[in-house]
Amino acid sequence: MNIAGYVIKRLIQTIPLLFMVSLISFFLIRLSPVDPLAELRLNPSITQETLDYEVHRLGLDKPVIVQYALWLKSFVKGDLGYCTTGEKVSDKLMERIPNTLLLTGFVILLTWLVGIPLGIVAAIHWRKPIDRLLTVLSSIGMAIPSFFFAILLLIFAVKTGWFPTGGLTSYNFSELSPIKKVLDILHHLILPVTVLFTISLSGLQRQMRGNLLDVLESDYVKFARAKGLSETKVIYKHALRNAINPMVTLLGFEFASLLSGAALTEYVFQYPGLGRLILEAVMKSDINLVMASLMIGTVMLVVGNLLADILLKIVDPRVEAS
Repeated sequence: MNIAGYVIKRLIQTIPLLFMVSLISFFLIRLSPVDPLAELRLNPSITQETLDYEVHRLGLDKPVIVQYALWLKSFVKGDLGYCTTGEKVSDKLMERIPNTLLLTGFVILLTWLVGIPLGIVAAIHWRKPIDRLLTVLSSIGMAIPSFFFAILLLIFAVKTGWFPTGGLTSYNFSELSPIKKVLDILHHLILPVTVLFTISLSGLQRQMRGNLLDVLESDYVKFARAKGLSETKVIYKHALRNAINPMVTLLGFEFASLLSGAALTEYVFQYPGLGRLILEAVMKSDINLVMASLMIGTVMLVVGNLLADILLKIVDPRVEAS
């Protein structure tokens, strides 16, 4: 099957997945005793017309199954409703999604650029001091809770004043030149990227080390060595190619896990991302925002896995897309 056909097939398979996620999420939210429009009713800027529209759109005076059907109908049409703040959910999401993609993109890029080489180094120098050092460091990185690490870095930033303690841009961002705007954004990204990078790097490095060690013990690698091939050619031409394949399949899951893992980190640093938005929406029982955010998160998971499968096909043409 060609790549285009495979992509179309996977997108069609996504439809029942999105349906099941939306169904389960909606019923779990509606089982709570909280009025989904409670804060909307208390907001003095919200007109009665808007409230009546939301009640009608969600069918809050009807059975839950009917409410879900009405929500699904509106969602398919692209009508995501209003937040408890009175803003349109679609506008809120469009503000946050690019920020989350920027953050997760930086983390994934740095993690792979650093984690894969470190994993290779650790495997090549198995049981040597450099391997033991990397193992200890990766164990520490995996053991540190992201929330706790984020708080430590926040305290460090407050005490030293070296890094911004919140947001994505400075108060005078609009007055800066294009180059300084880029530098200002990068400056604000340092702390949240450091937290997520540290946690992700540890797992990726250990996974790469384990994969390569397994491959180096395989029969075809032993045969290549017996033929007199240099150790460099054995590792980088024969072993590494097979060791890297399982790593590519992890890319999609890493993309989605960063979204959930970034929620607390974004909350600590007040980063305007999707993870923080979902967390705040759940705390406020903002049904429209929670449902839309969960659907976006599911789409990110599907897209991440799809990209991973396509990359695996490119890296190893022997893999058949199914």
